Amino acid sequence: MGKVDVNKKLKESTLLKAAFDFFTTKGFSKTSITDIVNQAGVAKGTFYLYFKDKYDIRNKLISHKSSQLFRTAVEELGAHSDELSFEDKLIKIIDNIINQLNANQSLLTFISKNLSWGIFKTALTTPASEEDINFTDVYYGMLSEAPCQFKDPEIMLFMIIELVSSTCYSAILYEDPCPISELKPHLYDSIRLIIRRHKIEK
Repeated sequence: MGKVDVNKKLKESTLLKAAFDFFTTKGFSKTSITDIVNQAGVAKGTFYLYFKDKYDIRNKLISHKSSQLFRTAVEELGAHSDELSFEDKLIKIIDNIINQLNANQSLLTFISKNLSWGIFKTALTTPASEEDINFTDVYYGMLSEAPCQFKDPEIMLFMIIELVSSTCYSAILYEDPCPISELKPHLYDSIRLIIRRHKIEK
């Protein structure tokens, strides 16, 4: 990567960091592009070299932060992941992501407040940077390694993500209806049921 490319990446990263700091402290609606560029120390015109508007930088942030969560979780599956069933792999990934969000509740709040399935699907399929992973490739790779087949795998993933995001938000931030540690066994039982409902019986 040449010096020009390095400088471009640095400016983009600085803008993303500044936007994330404002979105998680001041809130998305109260943050202006002027706030972001002033914090990043770049001209306003520079912002538009990388992002169309404030919604674009928010969506790219969600994509990047979501991909980072998945990347960490997948990496921590480790070398022994081949010994795990499809269900156990997926639940281990989910458990790791929940733990990351529990440790970084401002990130949980930011993602949960701004996340839609469309944005999340983009995050899964279109990595925002070279360091991010394409989770769809990982997911379908896990499916292909499973000893059985599943019907409507995208719907299955959608159901699991919706279940996890809606229940964990309240449990982590408000311990409602219970702390996340108490919720996890119930949540994982429900995920296993969803997976089994989509399994194609031979």
